[in-house]
Amino acid sequence: MESLEGITVTKEENFSEWYQQLILKSDLAEYSSVSGCIIFKPASYAIWELIRDEVDKRIKKLGVKNVYFPMLIPEVLLEKEKDHVEGFSPEVAWVTHAGNHELEEKLAIRPTSEAIMYDSYSKWIRSWRDLPLKYNQWNNVIRWEFNNPVPFFRTREFLWNEGHTVFETEKEALDEAKEIRKVYEEVIEEFLALPGIYGRKTEKEKFAGAVFSEKIHYYVPGGNIIEGPCFHHEGQNFAKAYDIKFLDKDEKEIYVWQNTWAISTRMLGTMFTIHSDNKGLVLPPKIALNKIAIVPIMFNKDKEKIIEASKKVEEMLKEYSPILDLREEVSPGWKYNEHELKGIPLRIEIGPRDLKNNSVIVAKRVDGEKIEVKMDDLKKEIPKLLEEMQKTLFDRAKKIMIENTTKTENKEELINMIKDKKMVIVPLCNSFNCEEDLKTETSGAKTLFIDPENTSVENKKCILCGKKADYWVYTGKTY
Repeated sequence: MESLEGITVTKEENFSEWYQQLILKSDLAEYSSVSGCIIFKPASYAIWELIRDEVDKRIKKLGVKNVYFPMLIPEVLLEKEKDHVEGFSPEVAWVTHAGNHELEEKLAIRPTSEAIMYDSYSKWIRSWRDLPLKYNQWNNVIRWEFNNPVPFFRTREFLWNEGHTVFETEKEALDEAKEIRKVYEEVIEEFLALPGIYGRKTEKEKFAGAVFSEKIHYYVPGGNIIEGPCFHHEGQNFAKAYDIKFLDKDEKEIYVWQNTWAISTRMLGTMFTIHSDNKGLVLPPKIALNKIAIVPIMFNKDKEKIIEASKKVEEMLKEYSPILDLREEVSPGWKYNEHELKGIPLRIEIGPRDLKNNSVIVAKRVDGEKIEVKMDDLKKEIPKLLEEMQKTLFDRAKKIMIENTTKTENKEELINMIKDKKMVIVPLCNSFNCEEDLKTETSGAKTLFIDPENTSVENKKCILCGKKADYWVYTGKTY
């Protein structure tokens, strides 16, 4: 009978089922009794805490302060910004009753916090001396519109940060874009080992109410593109809707300039899918809570000596939070499979022969290679192996992204490339109709972002309507 302990399908043959099994069997999450909402188990929540802490300390260096606003938003506030409301209205969950009593005004459970925060900003900001105002909150949001929940990618409740910053001038607001992009890219590349492509959204795909939106995008094996951390320049749109004005140094009343930016728990799913394999989870060492599993190979004759040596190794490598697996009710092979399933970067095996040689066997999760290391050399060799693994995962993800990015000016080629699970760069006009036609013609692909590297569209025609193209865009299917 086939064991159900490990993953029973391959990433290549059934990506969706592989991912579901990966999340559940590696003990990252569990489905809750609320449709579309998941339970973050300790393994995944610890990773989110690390991401949160690394982002948090960087934005604080930029002068950002953390706050917390209510999760319930009066309908009258949400409706102040027409474009914003239209963009989110299908996703909003409403509180209409308290006990048996119907509320006089229904309250939205925040899909995002502009409405509740900007109402307060309009009361707090009076003078140029009150600016810049840089507030951020780490919270949860509820968005209800979808049919097929996917853990970490598409859930009705998710965790994120909301940076909502206010400036005296447009230039100051625009300058912040590079700072925030650097924060997000630094954390994601350094800790999650994920390369991404930063680009500006088309008018159709931008955040509701923004002047423009920019996001970092990630290619996931299986042909989908993940939209990661975002930066939205709101200009004076929300300032005018919520009456956020100040007196400048000449006593002239001016509307403020605003931005909002975020990173969410969607990045966990992105990391899990890009790095993991058919044995289970693969975690970059810098993000792994336990970087090493120590497995003693115990026989009665040498059992005590092997346990003693294993404990010495545990103490020697305590900075890596090693797991010393002394369970006797399961075999070493069972332990190997379990630690591989849960993504422990390195496994150290210690048996009678290793004891005689004063050495251990180190197995690398990233490629399965086993090497013999003298015990006296462990403190020197382990950090090298972890650093090498971190780099290997980043380079591998970058190679996959490059190999699956292509370019065409022919519609039939585009359709076939999307079928082949590629991210495709094409010339396009700025018509909303052509973006809708793109989805129809390709069975679900959409514009991802305007190509930041290739701005020349001279003599190029829109791949869909044949009229003059306005830009090159990346296209692909998204989660």
